[in-house]
Amino acid sequence: MSSAFTFMQSPVGTLTLVARGERLAAVLWEEERENRVRLGELHRDDRCPVLLDTARQLGEYFAGTRRHFDLALDFAGTPFQREVWEALLTIPFGETRSYGDIARQIGNPSAVRAVGAANGRNPISIIAPCHRVIGASGNLTGFAGGLQAKQYLLALEGRESLALAL
Repeated sequence: MSSAFTFMQSPVGTLTLVARGERLAAVLWEEERENRVRLGELHRDDRCPVLLDTARQLGEYFAGTRRHFDLALDFAGTPFQREVWEALLTIPFGETRSYGDIARQIGNPSAVRAVGAANGRNPISIIAPCHRVIGASGNLTGFAGGLQAKQYLLALEGRESLALAL
């Protein structure tokens, strides 16, 4: 099955929104690393309902009027990756967790590095808030959208002091 995509302008650059059927499959960054997210064949569809709804909800998020997303998601990854990505969905707006916190949450406390790797391959950025995952020291760590985008998103959610700890 091919996937539909469209572009969205945002304060963190041009985002590529991707849907598989009636579910959101990816939110990709302007400077996306090749093969970070594998999607298969894509076709542009600027009128796809899921993508229009995603763009609307992201617009509300960036405007500061939305704290939770209400979208059907299609995470394509290994069972472990999907478990990590589902755990990301439980991090409340304006809060952060460490990689160790996520590893403990999924019942695998020694999998901190594997959690970091899965977090780095999260296909549905912002919606599944991988930007809310920080290092154990409290410092910002790598982010597919770049540390400036991570800092922006955390500041948008009221974490200015943490965001400035670059």
